[in-house]
Amino acid sequence: MNRKDFTSSRKLDHLRICLDEEIESGNTGFEDIRLVHEALPDTDMDSLDLTTRFLGHDLKSPLFISAMTGGHPETKEINAVLAEIAEEMRLGIGVGSQRAAVENPELEDTFRVVRDKAPDTFIAGNLGIVQLRDHGIEWAERAVEMIDADALAIHLNFLQESVQPEGDHNAAGCFSALRDLTRELHVPVIVKETGCGISYNTAKRCLGAGVACIDTGGHGGSSWALIESHRSGRITGSDDHRLKRLGERFGEWGIPTAVSLYEVTRCGAPVIASGGIRTGIDIAKALVLGADLAGMALPLLQPACDGPDTLRDVIWSIHQELRICMFLTGKSRISDLSDTGWYVTGPTRDMIGNKEGGTRIGD
Repeated sequence: MNRKDFTSSRKLDHLRICLDEEIESGNTGFEDIRLVHEALPDTDMDSLDLTTRFLGHDLKSPLFISAMTGGHPETKEINAVLAEIAEEMRLGIGVGSQRAAVENPELEDTFRVVRDKAPDTFIAGNLGIVQLRDHGIEWAERAVEMIDADALAIHLNFLQESVQPEGDHNAAGCFSALRDLTRELHVPVIVKETGCGISYNTAKRCLGAGVACIDTGGHGGSSWALIESHRSGRITGSDDHRLKRLGERFGEWGIPTAVSLYEVTRCGAPVIASGGIRTGIDIAKALVLGADLAGMALPLLQPACDGPDTLRDVIWSIHQELRICMFLTGKSRISDLSDTGWYVTGPTRDMIGNKEGGTRIGD
């Protein structure tokens, strides 16, 4: 199998594992966040406004369909369904890593279908920072052009790389490549973690390099260590079985999403909260803590496989949960949620207190 076919095959492996195996690990920290209840809301729940604005684009909801798939012929229909609903509901959407299609243009249609089905909504392209370092802005420009992307997410996945059978263990030069990209690319650059979270210091470095937005990709949802552990266990050879055990050991590694979000929002730039976001209640809590959007991937994957009607129903329920949270906190607009009071308890309180020297509790 040549390299470009191997990359495509790996994408299908990842998709099947996400659908068939238990790949979630840990807690996001949102279970320790409680919003202040408004017992006498002066609002009409049925007329609440979910619209928001992100990187210059008007969206009808802060729900962001996070990067999932693409790069194998069998993934095209899933991306088509996700994009159809994103356009219909005017949601932002991100595609999976475009590496396979940059290596093999025959796979471009598995990503291009997203723009075909969603001509008017916000779409983020996706490329790994290792590929950016190794191939430069040419690959980044091809990823953007492929789907007429409104922004490009550069994903950071070094835990995955460290336990992946064919992973790249060398991160040298990646920051310089990111800094160079922000100076040359004509669309905003988003830095996205993939399950381990981003700290305050790393966010500040990235923003100082010219990055426009941080996507937390925190711990508490899908674990790429566990996903790669499942892959390694299916590959023959003692080395791969050792990698399987490594993946299992590092399933608990990372900064919980709520903690990462708390730190990153201190930097003052646009933020997408992602990593274990599972409900409209989680979205509400993320917005209260300062996120601009909240990204979901795994909860929407199986519904997308089942078709647009199923996906539409799931997203309706998520939006209804968000509306109820707004109603019960007395807020009429998404922009008002950042003024909502909140309490923090448990391990999340301990982590915030240990890092910041004190605990913030909403007024």
